[in-house]
Amino acid sequence: MIRFFKQREVMLLAIIAIIVALVTTRSSGFGTPRNLAAVFNDTAVLAMLACGQLLVILTRSIDLSVAANLALTGMIAAMINAAMPGVPVEVLIVGCVVVGGLLGAFNGVLVWKLNIPPIVVTLGTLTIYRGAVFLVSGGTWVNAVDMSDRFKELTRLVFLGLPMLSWFAIVVIALFVLLMARTSLGRSFYAAGINPTAATYAGIDVGKTKFIAFTISGMVAGLAGYLWVSRYVIASVDVARGLELQVVAACVIGGVSIAGGIGTVGGAVLGALFLGVINNALPVIGVSPFWQMAISGAAIITAVIFNARGERKRGRIILKSAEAA
Repeated sequence: MIRFFKQREVMLLAIIAIIVALVTTRSSGFGTPRNLAAVFNDTAVLAMLACGQLLVILTRSIDLSVAANLALTGMIAAMINAAMPGVPVEVLIVGCVVVGGLLGAFNGVLVWKLNIPPIVVTLGTLTIYRGAVFLVSGGTWVNAVDMSDRFKELTRLVFLGLPMLSWFAIVVIALFVLLMARTSLGRSFYAAGINPTAATYAGIDVGKTKFIAFTISGMVAGLAGYLWVSRYVIASVDVARGLELQVVAACVIGGVSIAGGIGTVGGAVLGALFLGVINNALPVIGVSPFWQMAISGAAIITAVIFNARGERKRGRIILKSAEAA
């Protein structure tokens, strides 16, 4: 039981519950199921992107291009819808996933085949994809009046009390849980990050594993591109600018180690929910939203400190066990 309560996810869930309880004392409506469902809906895209980023970070990499990927795929979907409203939304969603996956695969190829550091690759593609949004759109915006009703309404349709945007997130999260817990590919992500050399001797292609992680992350970003544009009914060059930092923050806060090999889907999702609760709570308690980045940064530093201490502790336990043997 004590070990259970020491788990990072349980601690983070308790912190979120405490924050909700404290804010509810200032605003009684904040802790209602309806409002908490709205908070989850606001955080749905971030949670999905955090799941994709989890795979990349587990392999000792990082993907800073996810927000630019989202912006580009969202713009393409919005422009196609504006020009050809008759194209089924389901086709547009599949197209976004495919295009996003190709953009992610491009990152993966550069990391895998050319052995370029992931942070350098994704910083470059971040700029490339943002520039591509401008080239595709000619610098113009696609607004609500240009989009079909079906395109705009899908994420707002309510099923069992939750908007479809939330259900998209729930399905994506469930798929990631199955991937990491029930497949050999999920175990390969951990192995590639914990000890790449040992993973290679075990028959795992570490480079290919990183490529797959980037591709899946890109596919999620592509899906998020449609969902973002559909919900906020605007596509522009500045869509989701800076979101990549929040995605990384959600993973780190959720206990995902930047050194690779450590982290869970539940932790990444809870990290996203933590940021979502903070962002929604600030206006309620009268704190300026400009403090959002400062608070997020402080949370990241605190999380990194806890992660580092936990990893050192595990290392000492392993060494003591070896000495005893």
